[in-house]
Amino acid sequence: MSDGKILGLVIAAVVAFILINSAIFTVSEGQQVIVLRFGDPKHQITDPGLHFKVPMIDNIRTFEKRILNVDPPSEEVLLADQKRLVVDSFARYKITDMLVFLKTLNTENSAQQRLHTVINSAMRSTMGKATLQDILSSKRDVLMENIQDIVNEEAKRFGIEVVDVRIVRADLPEQVTQATFDRMRSEREREAREARAEGEQLATEIRSKADKERTVLLAEAKRDSEIVRGQGDKKAIEIYGKAFGQDPKFYAFYRSLEAYKNSLGNADTTLLLSPESEFLEFFKDKMK
Repeated sequence: MSDGKILGLVIAAVVAFILINSAIFTVSEGQQVIVLRFGDPKHQITDPGLHFKVPMIDNIRTFEKRILNVDPPSEEVLLADQKRLVVDSFARYKITDMLVFLKTLNTENSAQQRLHTVINSAMRSTMGKATLQDILSSKRDVLMENIQDIVNEEAKRFGIEVVDVRIVRADLPEQVTQATFDRMRSEREREAREARAEGEQLATEIRSKADKERTVLLAEAKRDSEIVRGQGDKKAIEIYGKAFGQDPKFYAFYRSLEAYKNSLGNADTTLLLSPESEFLEFFKDKMK
């Protein structure tokens, strides 16, 4: 065999390899493919494995078969009770019709942007009919289902299906949050002032009651002491009376000694009395 024939066979083999290699393509488990012939859709492939296309004529577009995530930007929503919320949501979707998807959106980035708009619009229209209490209660799941239905109705036109919509977080706007915080702080300060005022009033009542009880106790003690003193004086008078009745002279002498003791017991005491004074009766014999 001549060198020219060998070279021709080699070239033919290389061309055949290139043609066969370009005619075979692989579809993985998480992919789906649409075959285009001169830019027009020929057929769709959703089964994984090896597949064939016409070399140099057909080309393929690969799309995800798995569920994709979309994370719309936060949206401020006005509720039915005129309260404002900043809602952060997310959704999951899948491509169900590659041909429609290719014609309407073409790429996943375009799908993301379009779903952002659709989800936020559905969020505003649905939550605008709900109150804050609805969102915080079990009705929240019903609201999410309604939002998903609205989004799916719109998403059908793009060959996609939204399988889930969820609210990640719902917060009050920053200015509303600050106003709410200020109002709560004012309320707590008002309650603290009321508690202090009630405490001071209670303390005043307790002090007044204690002062009253103290006055009553002192008065009762004084009364009891006066009674006891009166009873003692009465008893003393009775004893003095008995003593006077038994020996009047001795009693008079004893009483005079008590008077001398009380009057003259202090060395600094000076008395000016007449020698004829009854007070000096028992000194008269000594004074003669």
